[in-house]
Amino acid sequence: MSAAQPAPEPVGGTRGFLPAVEGMRACAAMGVVLTHVAFQTGMSGGVDGRLLHRFDLAVAVFFALSGFLLWRGHAAAARGLRHRPPTGHYLRSRLVRIMPGYLVAVVVILTLLPEANRASITVWLANLTLTQVYVPLTLTAGLTQMWSLSVEVSFYLALPILAFVAYRLPVRARIPAIAAVALASLGWGLLPIHTAEGVNFLNWPPAYASWFAAGMLLAEWTVSPLGWAHRLARNRWAITGIALGAFLISASPLAGPDSLVPATLSQFVVRTAMGAIVAWALLAPLVLDRPGTEHRILGSPVMVTLGRWSYGLFVWHLAALVMVFPMVGTFMFGGDLVVVLVLTLVLGNAMAAVSYALIESPCRTALRRWEYRRAPVPPLDSSVTDAPEPAVAPAAVR
Repeated sequence: MSAAQPAPEPVGGTRGFLPAVEGMRACAAMGVVLTHVAFQTGMSGGVDGRLLHRFDLAVAVFFALSGFLLWRGHAAAARGLRHRPPTGHYLRSRLVRIMPGYLVAVVVILTLLPEANRASITVWLANLTLTQVYVPLTLTAGLTQMWSLSVEVSFYLALPILAFVAYRLPVRARIPAIAAVALASLGWGLLPIHTAEGVNFLNWPPAYASWFAAGMLLAEWTVSPLGWAHRLARNRWAITGIALGAFLISASPLAGPDSLVPATLSQFVVRTAMGAIVAWALLAPLVLDRPGTEHRILGSPVMVTLGRWSYGLFVWHLAALVMVFPMVGTFMFGGDLVVVLVLTLVLGNAMAAVSYALIESPCRTALRRWEYRRAPVPPLDSSVTDAPEPAVAPAAVR
């Protein structure tokens, strides 16, 4: 063990609360809504259909956001810039962040949504426990988007173990190790894994490790000396070109068909790799920027508010979409993309605002009060509190 390293030149992503990141969370949620509305209104063919369908890479942005926000404390701790995030606090905060709003949505949707109210006990249990991707035929109407939440929760549970392993590495080896795991995960589909009918092991967490790793790498770079990644992130033309190019490749036949026909393994790999690149390129300018850089649109009060509601929008938007079709007077695959999209966003955000005000925020506030009665703890992601992350005396690092 050696003396603590000097703190690197600060970047924007080391701030406690990141308004632009919260705004990006809102964009990701709306991207998920857009791709589902496009499919259910029949926009699934041609160039426009391909482009709209590929907004499902918004899920990659969600995963990268989680990777960045939840890993940055560990990245800083490995360099002696703060204490290691306490595991108990982390797990409690994740539980309270996800489960209250989710459980209410599952109960309401499985009880009241006509397409889902005859669900079996297996469907109920799989959805209540977020194990849908492991149990055959349990992704049900109004809740099919929850496959990604099941994957995300698996990442939450694995993160303390990953942090424990990474802490044993020399600091200089952390970024190469994360990148190597991300690249290796692209070969997940090559493994001889046999599953029950109705279970797709390409929906299991290891298949999407590269999406989480995109954010984890950014977290490492926020506490690393300035280098090529920072320069690239601050070159708006270059980073925009990378994001746009990767998105266009993901929307091409290289990444899969423009229908519900399953992609080949090579197409799945291309799509997943492009998702990691898109997510990295969208987040990098927000977290590797210079301190004080303004992000007027993403960091605006409107976008921050929508970001706070984004989890509720993700959870409720398919239920909102089911209600919108009768309001418009059309059926599924009957067109009217713009009208259906606008109404789904309005209704979905209204439901999300109620969920945030009555369920999510009170539960998280109660947890914070309980935690602070025991001992002050720093926030673990940018949506926990507006307070800046407290400074911590450096510890020794390797």
